[in-house]
Amino acid sequence: MTATVAAFLQTIDGAQVAAADGGVLDSVDPSTGAGWATVPRGGSADVDRAVAAADRARASWRDLGAAGRARHLRRVADVFAGHGDELSEIETRDNGRILADTRGLDLPSCVEMWHYFAGAADKLHGDTVDIGPEAFTFTRREPVGVVGVVLPWNAPLSLFTAKVAAALAGGNTVVVKPAEQASCSVLRAAALISEAQALPPGVLNVVAGLGAEVGEALVRHPGVGRITFTGSTATARTISTAAAPTLTPLAFELGGKSPNIVFADADLDAAAVGVSTMSLFTGNAGQTCIAGSRILVHESIVDDLLARVEKIASGVRLGDPMDPATTMGPIVSAGQLERVRSYLALGLGADGGAELVFGGRSGADLFPAGSAHAGGYYVEPTLFRGTNDLRIAREEIFGPVGVVLTFRDDDEALALANDSPYGLACGVWTTDLTRAHRCIRGVEAGAVWVNTYRKNHWALPFGGVKDSGYGRDSGMESVLEGTVLKSAWIDLP
Repeated sequence: MTATVAAFLQTIDGAQVAAADGGVLDSVDPSTGAGWATVPRGGSADVDRAVAAADRARASWRDLGAAGRARHLRRVADVFAGHGDELSEIETRDNGRILADTRGLDLPSCVEMWHYFAGAADKLHGDTVDIGPEAFTFTRREPVGVVGVVLPWNAPLSLFTAKVAAALAGGNTVVVKPAEQASCSVLRAAALISEAQALPPGVLNVVAGLGAEVGEALVRHPGVGRITFTGSTATARTISTAAAPTLTPLAFELGGKSPNIVFADADLDAAAVGVSTMSLFTGNAGQTCIAGSRILVHESIVDDLLARVEKIASGVRLGDPMDPATTMGPIVSAGQLERVRSYLALGLGADGGAELVFGGRSGADLFPAGSAHAGGYYVEPTLFRGTNDLRIAREEIFGPVGVVLTFRDDDEALALANDSPYGLACGVWTTDLTRAHRCIRGVEAGAVWVNTYRKNHWALPFGGVKDSGYGRDSGMESVLEGTVLKSAWIDLP
């Protein structure tokens, strides 16, 4: 990519269009703090156009049949495969996730996801129900219609693919609202899909803009049959209120404050990597809902583990996310940087009882004077030690900041793990298979990893419990959730 400001457009009914009123938003490169692109600032008129286009297209898309829809989804996979370098560079420039992740992990996974959901399209079926010889009774699955997709900024293309491909496989059409902080990769992907005629016009529509404008208009629209959202718990509550008058079904994949439990018998070298660079000090700076930001450690090994983690953290390299040598990128925006800094301030003093193990610096303090990244939104790997009642241990920070808590035995570990309003994910580090199974059964979370962390696959359903939401992305469950089950009864007199 060059330093030239790029201009991205919306996709509505197969065409590339500006916002109805001509409004635009600036997209900022978080590694420098400088603007690099513009995106449309859509509004309710754009949402109306997009929903109308999706509604017009839904009958023909549904009636195309599973095999026909699958062919189109495979064409979309080809688009992602053919433009992977371009799309990964746009996403890295837009949200700061390092290129090694967007190009090496995200885009190849997107290609595989499109193929997976193409294969899922003809796996939808109903059942016959034998209630006696006087009737033939059965069920069938039908699409809900138009699905509204509201995306986060931390992994736009991956979540775009998971949600949109599942909805399309089930026979729905979609209207997508990308996050205003990082819309460019999704807008470009939709444009490429349209240019390649990989999908019929109106099947995929993308409207960019602010959550309070585009997002609210989409959620409230009576023509939308379902909303799927990934983001914060607070925003989900707002969406629930807005969708209540139309009784629109909702699916939420929300925040987390996930426990990463290290038992005394764990492989400490593997656990140290698992609780640091696999979980928190990641390519997108810990800006992931499944970050294992509560590190629960058996009291007998805590000093040994922390020494290993600090050594790993000292090798994390901040810098240009386009540089292959960079291992952790910036925070996505100035606003999110200030949020993370507010939690650093809590841990450094205001939140009594926390001890700084390492880190705590941010912004220009991390780079030499005159560096191109001195204006970027960076936070260094930071770890506190404290107790579970601290705000930094209970509230989602969404940055490379963790807190270490200690426990004495298995019961206390499980009690600490579940003492949270969230329930998205959990890591368990142990060589005891019985203990691992007890934790899988006992932890209140939608996903549990044993001797690894932050591993996802498009064939596995993903989502949370408690304040981490409901509904599932990925897997056949995500396709089924985009359908309604109809019962049929034929009398046989």
